[in-house]
Amino acid sequence: MAQLIFLIILIGGGWILYKKFTKDAERLSQRSRQHENERRTGAVGTLEKDPVTGEYRVKRDEE
Repeated sequence: MAQLIFLIILIGGGWILYKKFTKDAERLSQRSRQHENERRTGAVGTLEKDPVTGEYRVKRDEE
């Protein structure tokens, strides 16, 4: 019984790590594509519209 619980915990932990890895890889891939597009077009940054004020501002990497 203890081996079964250990196996379930091990598989669950592996699944969580796999999902985190794929999410991080997708985020890094998206950031890389964005930087490549900015380099190709000569843009300094990406503008985004603030839904509250309606003003445009440069999007930061942390967002």
